[in-house]
Amino acid sequence: MSAEDKPGRPGTAETAEGTDEIEVRDPVSAPGADGKPRRTTRRFPLFTRDTARPEGGGRAAPSDAPAPARQWPVLAVLAMAGLGLLLTAFDLFRVGILLLGVALLAGGALRWLLPDVGMLAVRSRFTDIVTYGVLGLVIVLLAMMVQPKPWLVIPFLKDTLHFTVS
Repeated sequence: MSAEDKPGRPGTAETAEGTDEIEVRDPVSAPGADGKPRRTTRRFPLFTRDTARPEGGGRAAPSDAPAPARQWPVLAVLAMAGLGLLLTAFDLFRVGILLLGVALLAGGALRWLLPDVGMLAVRSRFTDIVTYGVLGLVIVLLAMMVQPKPWLVIPFLKDTLHFTVS
């Protein structure tokens, strides 16, 4: 019995005629209805028809580098956010929360500019950039508008609040 005739071997499928060899070209080429691989490339298709592979498992540095160096983008964002939380704990509320928002904006910028960001990539590039950007911008604006003595005053917000409450 040759290696091709062994049932249950990965990459093979049995039919009524016997054993047909299925060539698996890469980890994302799942077999279609006819038993042949549907995709022959690792490049994403223009329109996604199935579950996309996760992007967050990559490395931002070569594999021979130490673990922290491979994940430097997420560590930089987490360090900046941690510093912001530490400043907030030491009663520098506005500066700490502002630094937290800037950390999110920096995460969005890193996700946009770098091809591989390691674990900073959670979803698709577009979704990550929009999520980091919107949340970072909202946190920065709210930190600048906090009372007392706000750094940023938007006049129509006071009128809008009075209109909705009354």
